[in-house]
Amino acid sequence: MNEIKFNRRTLIKTAALAGVAQVASPFVITARAEDIVKIGLDNPLTGTYAANGKNEMIGCQLAVEQMNAKGGILGRKVELLVEDSTSGDAGTAVQKARKLIDRDKVNFLLGNVNSALAAAMANVAYEKGVLMVDPGGHTDPITGTNCHWNVFRVCNTTQMEANAVAGTLIKKAGKKWYYITPDYAFGHTLQAGLEKAAAKLGGIKVGGDLTPLGTTDFSSYLIKAQATNPDVIIFLTAGDDAVNSLKQAVQFGLDKKTHLAGAQQELEVLNGLPPEARVGTWVFEWWWNQPNVPHVKEFVADIRKRSGGHVPTARTWFGYASAWTCALAANGAKSLEAVKMAKFLQDFHLPPEIALMPDGAYYRKGQNQLIPDLYVGHAVSKGKDDPEDLFVVDEVVKGPAIAGTLEETGCKMTWPA
Repeated sequence: MNEIKFNRRTLIKTAALAGVAQVASPFVITARAEDIVKIGLDNPLTGTYAANGKNEMIGCQLAVEQMNAKGGILGRKVELLVEDSTSGDAGTAVQKARKLIDRDKVNFLLGNVNSALAAAMANVAYEKGVLMVDPGGHTDPITGTNCHWNVFRVCNTTQMEANAVAGTLIKKAGKKWYYITPDYAFGHTLQAGLEKAAAKLGGIKVGGDLTPLGTTDFSSYLIKAQATNPDVIIFLTAGDDAVNSLKQAVQFGLDKKTHLAGAQQELEVLNGLPPEARVGTWVFEWWWNQPNVPHVKEFVADIRKRSGGHVPTARTWFGYASAWTCALAANGAKSLEAVKMAKFLQDFHLPPEIALMPDGAYYRKGQNQLIPDLYVGHAVSKGKDDPEDLFVVDEVVKGPAIAGTLEETGCKMTWPA
């Protein structure tokens, strides 16, 4: 947990330097808890999704630094408190969420990479009336059938991802699909979304397997997939599971016999794969190499300084946009009351320096789902101009075109009286 601690000596020094601080800093740091706005991040730092969680944390950290440099939230210093939710234990994620809210008195809750954990945290946030932003848990019900007035989401729904890529896959690779799907909320809704999107275009499911989170040996699933002679093997695995499944598929030579593809892909996975396994058609939810989009170059440079020279991933941007959403909501509503902030965010468009994509992004009213651009393209074995330029964007898909209607999401939002 990252927490700034104050002692008596620090306070004396701060008081003595107050005059200087008022000139050099947008606010004076004090020890009173009510003078600090706290953002709690409950995200995986260990396990299958550790790399994803850590990158979301880096994005949050940059956002908080920028906020404090610009006067904080409502003129108060912002502090980021971080808890390790683990990658797959909903009980731990809920326990950490309650700790952040009840003991640490956070004003905002962020998380989680794992959709099942994000959904569990959303219920806690709703119970407690705390504004929550889900950076990277994709399963549809979070802003669909289980939507809450105080829970917002930055990453796409699984149905949006499916709608973005289905047409390209059928046109490029064929209609017979075999699914390798992680056995929890994210995988279930992503596969359902792809089946629905593909069926509208004549696509059919020829088979599929549900794989436990943390699977290391995918050979039995790959053998079954090959036996159905599919046009496409759809990999819905993520994190370390995606690295293992794709690496083994190429070792089996399946990339020479059929098309390997999926919906959501991430730079964390491509970086973890050997060059020969960087194949397939995918959706990226944000991409770092956008030379014609204002502010992206500066964001990339800022993140490189904080991540050992590595470029930001979609996860980094998820964390960045989520943390900034907290500040924008409070400063816009001129309040830390959750209802006032949630009302302010209805149909709120992120400013260009936060959205960092060609067509911007906004939170859809009545659903609290961010509607951004999506990037459909293909993986490449080696970056042309940068070692991490491992994805070629073939098409930028506009979010409103694939988001469906509000009625289709199943969200029936009720607000406090």
